[in-house]
Amino acid sequence: MTDPQGTPMLRQYRELKRRYPDALLFYRLGDFYELFEQDAQTAARELNLVLTSRRFSKKVCLPMCGVPYRTVTGYVARLLERGYKVALAEQMEDARRVKGLVRREVVRVITPGTVVEEDLLPDKSQNFLAALVPRIPYPISNLQFGLAVVDLSTGEFAATEGSGWAVLAEELQRLRPSEIVLPASLAADKAWAGPLQAEIGGERPVRLSPVPDAEVRPEAARARLAAHLGSASLAGCGMEDRPLALAAAGAALCYLQANQIADPLTGGAGPGLAHLRALTPYRLADYMSLDAATRRNLELTHTLREGRSEGSLLSLLDCTKTAMGARLLRRWLQQPLLDLARIHERLDAVQELVSSPPLPGQGPEEGSIPERRPFLRADLRRLLDGMYDVERLVGRVGFGTANARDLVALRRSLARIPSLKALLADVRSSRLRALNASLDDLADVTALLGRALTETPPILVREGGLIRPGYHPDLDALRHTAAEGRDRLAAFEAAERERTGIPNLRVRYNEVLGFYIEVTKSHLRKVPADYERRATVRGAERFVTAGLKAREAEILAAKDRADDLEYELFVDLRRRVAAEADRLLAAARVLAELDTLAALAEVAARHGYTRPQVDDGDVIDIREGRHPVVEQMLPGDEPFVPNDTRLSADERLLIITGPNMSGKSVLVRQVAIIVLLAQMGSFVPAKAARIGLADRIFTRIGASDEIAQGRSTFLVEMSEVAHILAHATPRSLVILDEVGRGTSTYDGVSLAWAVATELHDRVRARTLFATHYHELTGLPGQLPHARNYNLAVVERDGQVILMRRLVPGGADKSYGLHVARLAGVPERVVAHAQEVMARLERREERVVPAVQEVERGLLLPTDDQEVWAVVHELYGLDIANLTPVQALVTLNEWQGRLRTGGRIERGGACRKKR
Repeated sequence: MTDPQGTPMLRQYRELKRRYPDALLFYRLGDFYELFEQDAQTAARELNLVLTSRRFSKKVCLPMCGVPYRTVTGYVARLLERGYKVALAEQMEDARRVKGLVRREVVRVITPGTVVEEDLLPDKSQNFLAALVPRIPYPISNLQFGLAVVDLSTGEFAATEGSGWAVLAEELQRLRPSEIVLPASLAADKAWAGPLQAEIGGERPVRLSPVPDAEVRPEAARARLAAHLGSASLAGCGMEDRPLALAAAGAALCYLQANQIADPLTGGAGPGLAHLRALTPYRLADYMSLDAATRRNLELTHTLREGRSEGSLLSLLDCTKTAMGARLLRRWLQQPLLDLARIHERLDAVQELVSSPPLPGQGPEEGSIPERRPFLRADLRRLLDGMYDVERLVGRVGFGTANARDLVALRRSLARIPSLKALLADVRSSRLRALNASLDDLADVTALLGRALTETPPILVREGGLIRPGYHPDLDALRHTAAEGRDRLAAFEAAERERTGIPNLRVRYNEVLGFYIEVTKSHLRKVPADYERRATVRGAERFVTAGLKAREAEILAAKDRADDLEYELFVDLRRRVAAEADRLLAAARVLAELDTLAALAEVAARHGYTRPQVDDGDVIDIREGRHPVVEQMLPGDEPFVPNDTRLSADERLLIITGPNMSGKSVLVRQVAIIVLLAQMGSFVPAKAARIGLADRIFTRIGASDEIAQGRSTFLVEMSEVAHILAHATPRSLVILDEVGRGTSTYDGVSLAWAVATELHDRVRARTLFATHYHELTGLPGQLPHARNYNLAVVERDGQVILMRRLVPGGADKSYGLHVARLAGVPERVVAHAQEVMARLERREERVVPAVQEVERGLLLPTDDQEVWAVVHELYGLDIANLTPVQALVTLNEWQGRLRTGGRIERGGACRKKR
């Protein structure tokens, strides 16, 4: 039952809850945050808390659970991971100084996409809020969309447009937003919610948050953005001709502004979004497209088997010294470039930082930067080492949650910029010169922070000790008054000792009693009558006097005024720094790029990578290429065997065969990784490499299923193949490994043959096709631009030696039984398998010539089970024991069955290929 009136606290709680109905409201009560009613039941279930109850009146008893305020961050993080929205209601008054109900206000609303708190964010990856606005009407089948992304912790704000569900899915898979803002009508459409969640994937649910449809119209979005960015026109940011991107950016800003909290002290708007000062357009066509399967199969950021970051390509490349550099490196890895000029700029910069002369005959491209300064990279990395995360510090400053220690960390980081600029004063590469020229030393901000803040301020910003003496005269005066009061207390203590004759009398202070006089029990008989007893402790008594109370009021009043003024000065300082957010974030991004370039150079120097030659041709020519991760994970005494690989328009389909464990999968992956590294602007693990730009990299590798979606291993495989055939172009690089292995042998061979032919004839993509189907080695005889290669094997004294060397020609064995023996399969099982294989091989000797005859010009439809049934009966027919009559009857029966299906022409055998 509910009480219409309720208690004052219950009315206060419900009023706050009414303002934030879709959030779990954490309501501060002393040392705990409490949740009530449905919020309590949800939190107890999700956080494994004990669900209790609280009685507010005789008629009102509500479910309740709570968490300590000191550990609330961990609980909030768990709720955000599950997609919840959280509102924190704080006590805005000191309960000891207030009679009646303490005023409470919601001071922070946190959603998965609006986190700025350091403890809730991963250091080396971004946390995106995405806003999606499709063109109306918005059918998925003919999708045109605007997409905006915001990382509130770093101030990044960007938008783009695109068309097609596959394009949207790939971009969402790259961004992995933790929250998506949608028009309210779209958010309510179940046909969208499921596919969006499925495309982003991962265990963490994605929160879908609505904004009013009226706010996503281009006109409303344009007005909102112009007001926030302080510009009458958006022409300067290149968004005027992109209405859907503009609408998405407006939707994101609308959602963020709706979740801002007014300043509890002034009642005005908080700083909130002060650091979102630049909206940056970007084009999806400027970057290589990588779908989810490719990111997963190449193990760019996580391993395929365990999903760990250790062992991924990113973990190898990440030699960055700062968190902001690590985040930029991740982005470069996930967005390889298609612009040759930008690729060469990065390669020039990396080469200047590598500090090692090129090998003979492997010199840099014409016009690149010669080796000059052997310690440039080391000095640059030394200055970056230990630098704080300037991007996120500025994010917290702009959002209004930075404390004094954050600002001190910002000052210490900015103080390194002049040394960095001096170090880069005479660099030669165009990109390094441009970065140095655009790096603002921010001397005025550094000086301001140095004048204002103490070197070691406390974490809490309301308890004083933040501002340096001399920064503000009124604060100095209040501090002087408080100090004089403490001096008078010392004089009072001395006078009381003399008056009472108590030599160890002490004037002390605590939060409960304030100032008091402490007298040991051995001197209690000397206590004057005007002493008022307040407390008894072990071995002493505590007293107050009227004079002490007067001095206490004077001292505490001065201290309170000083603390309040100090807090106001700090908030003003934080706002002044937030006003420079544009300059600060621009400097942070320069520092991040310097760190990323230096890290790529460090990896190249450490592991012996070379500069690739990247052009707009169709040739991919890699000399002595290596898999960057595998070579580092091999035991110390096992060398990695490098291999040459060449693809071009004339040799665009390589059929790669070879035994199990010979290295086919490693080889095809390493080619894709080398191409990707080259286009992100990195040196590559090869003796030399010429890379013709690839617009996309596709991979179909390994076996996986999606049981929850009812998709078998083979269905997933065929879906990925269909995606490749639909979207690959002649400029794409396609990596296929064991296509067709998820079904029967005949089906698998047929599909693999047809897919390879399609890629060769129609798609014309540069393709590496690794397979155990030796039948595919017949493809180069029919396809002019296909070639056979295999991973060499040597058999010696019954042992199989895997050479891991790619050589021309096709393999004729898979050596699967040898691998089974190595894996520990019982010898009796292996021996039995050898017997079965011998029988199958004898049968294959009879089958293969017939298949080859078909491939020379006759069409034997492999999807017709009746035809194959006749073929199988033919192979199993015991002709030696068949009478002439039985033979005629059998032939007549077969002919009738085939004619019924229309497979046989009356004039003869199977129909010719068209």
